[in-house]
Amino acid sequence: RPLRQWPQLCFVALAPCAAEGGAAGEAPGGEEVVGVIVCKQDVHRSGRTRGYIAMLAVHHSMRKRGMGSRLVSSAVLAMRQGGCDEAVLETEATNIGALRLYDGLGFVRDKRLHKYYLNGNDAYRLKVWFNSPAEQADKRAAAEHAAEPGHEAAPTEAPAIAAI
Repeated sequence: RPLRQWPQLCFVALAPCAAEGGAAGEAPGGEEVVGVIVCKQDVHRSGRTRGYIAMLAVHHSMRKRGMGSRLVSSAVLAMRQGGCDEAVLETEATNIGALRLYDGLGFVRDKRLHKYYLNGNDAYRLKVWFNSPAEQADKRAAAEHAAEPGHEAAPTEAPAIAAI
């Protein structure tokens, strides 16, 4: 579903095939899929627009080479450009590699989710904020004010885009 509804938030990484012969992940032109990130965007019950990282997968041959960081950074930038206030994901509490990756990109451990996975393992909900709570409140207040009858919407400045 996210691929159809939010294609601008989903990215794939391609690399030249190591060997010819039609590998399962091979794309036209002799390339194969070596990484993918699937994301979506929704309005959370808090009123914030939230980007969600549903899946990140990187082929074992491309790990420890920055591929995961580039995919996450691309998705997070697209979320920010799309008006998200924050991005969230869950990862297994025992997945040290993923925790290091997201820690290095500015995500924080927002909540521990006990027995979150079917195997009984806990997860962490990780989150990164793009705007301070005060900026978020200002944006909501301006939007509510602009929606009132007789008020024209004031032009708003686009959020600053920076790598996380």
